[in-house]
Amino acid sequence: MATAFITGAGIRIGGAVARALGCAGYDLALHANRSLEPLETLADELRGLGRRVTLHAADLSRPEAVDSLAAQVREAWPALDVVVHNAGLFERTDFAAISRDQYRAMMAVNLDAPFFLTQALLPALRAGKDPLVVHLTDVGGERPVSHYAHYSVSKAGLIMLTRALAVELAPHIRVNAVSPGTVAFPEDFDAEARDAVLRRIPMGREGTVEDIARTVVFLAREAPYITGQVIAVDGGRSAQL
Repeated sequence: MATAFITGAGIRIGGAVARALGCAGYDLALHANRSLEPLETLADELRGLGRRVTLHAADLSRPEAVDSLAAQVREAWPALDVVVHNAGLFERTDFAAISRDQYRAMMAVNLDAPFFLTQALLPALRAGKDPLVVHLTDVGGERPVSHYAHYSVSKAGLIMLTRALAVELAPHIRVNAVSPGTVAFPEDFDAEARDAVLRRIPMGREGTVEDIARTVVFLAREAPYITGQVIAVDGGRSAQL
């Protein structure tokens, strides 16, 4: 039976990825920090499909929590076929106002946690069949957006981590990144703000979390010769920035 571990699996993209992999036949280790109630609901749904599911809570901004999470997952799942680093922080802050604590938290969750979780899970990945690591990145990691300096830097680091690990862990472990576009608007976006974003998307519409999830499943099941790549799933937005 194929196995997958997903961080930030309680809601939005992480939940969609977990559901898609579950429907594709994967047993699952699912992580969340605050979204524990929806994670439980999702786990019940997946168990109803016959999947084995373990749940893991951890604050990825704390190194000791990352180490504990990795140990829990290794104990429950000695072999892993897919690891999806989806959990992340995202905040709008003027550069002049970014504190050291904000910066460190952003790096800890968005870059350090994927780095050290993958490192700690290497034995389980090496025991898997055609193992794959997927990072959820962002166009901001390649093309900076004003007021998101620390976020953009963290995602730029994650893109480089994707490429570095694809080289170092080959040929047995593949490492790729998926870069979502607009898949759900923030709650504080009014109609005018939404229209402004949609005008910058060649396909003229927002995507869905299922678009991202299908791409992860494709990488896991149908793309054994793809590694070291950042796949934009953004309706063409990054092509014209």
